[in-house]
Amino acid sequence: MTVFFSYESNLMNKKETILTGDRPTGKLHVGHYIGSLKNRVQLQKTCNQFVMIADVQALTDNFEDPQKVHDSVFQVMCDYLAVGIDPAQTTIFIQSMIPAIPELTLYYMNLVTVARLSRNPTVKAEIKQKGMEESLPVGFFTYPINQAADITAFKATLVPVGEDQLPMIEQTNEIVRSFNRIYKKEVLVEAKGLLPVLGKRLVGIDGQAKMSKSLNNAIYLSDSLDELSKKVRSMYTDPNHLRVEDPGKVEGNPVFDYLDLFATDTHKVQELKDHYARGGLGDMVVKKYLLEVLEAFISPIRERRKLYEHDRAQVMQILLEGTKRAALVAQQTLAEVKEAMHLNYQK
Repeated sequence: MTVFFSYESNLMNKKETILTGDRPTGKLHVGHYIGSLKNRVQLQKTCNQFVMIADVQALTDNFEDPQKVHDSVFQVMCDYLAVGIDPAQTTIFIQSMIPAIPELTLYYMNLVTVARLSRNPTVKAEIKQKGMEESLPVGFFTYPINQAADITAFKATLVPVGEDQLPMIEQTNEIVRSFNRIYKKEVLVEAKGLLPVLGKRLVGIDGQAKMSKSLNNAIYLSDSLDELSKKVRSMYTDPNHLRVEDPGKVEGNPVFDYLDLFATDTHKVQELKDHYARGGLGDMVVKKYLLEVLEAFISPIRERRKLYEHDRAQVMQILLEGTKRAALVAQQTLAEVKEAMHLNYQK
């Protein structure tokens, strides 16, 4: 049975191995920071952390625009470094430059049926969301197997995921158990899903869905003050709060959700909530304060990011060095897998 932890689990005395990462389809936004980047900065201090820039996975639904994926690898790396992911503590690598991963994927395909992939609720939901029912690429359909190869290549014991991704972890563990049983060697290890601490989900500035690049409702870690100001001013609030004197709804109001996550002065936030709820406080006053809070958070990240963005050669060198280290680890796992499968012809 798969066991799940929260980010508040006591990892201080454990040297767990973590695999996490992002699809390079554009710059990262504050939703990424709240959902994963912040925790990676903390977890790298106590865990053996691998962070994958998943360009192969990004191509499963961006195969017609490879330039976007290529360019985004550098942008994502700049975001990683700017928020404090330390390449001396975390191995950051490019997925497509790890040759062991596609080879492992090929071997694992024999351990999974089409029917089992079809039942994966995460895959089913994403196929529907992307409108692929009538034109489903094989690469997208089989990406849970590729994800299992990602995880097992580094023998990850913890994989940070949202609840909607838990079926992917279970599918990986089914492959692990099948492999170890069939080939009678405990080569692969099962992974546990690392769930985020329960709390407010960062919605997009439109208030209608989660923050997303594709929905054009995101605040990016690289946004200028002018861009940030325009986005905050346009943020969705309580649609029934038509006049300043009207009582406003705090719960479900994105402006207050953002303040809960980013403001350090919790006393002031509570005062604003109370005032807004009883009436007499305009949306623009609250948004002005939110702009100050977000600018205080984003500004130092933005400035660090500019330095990295202007030194592409150094950034890519750091990334390629991490990729070399990751390739050695994955290659060792592949060697153990092939030995268990009696594919070791050089002996």
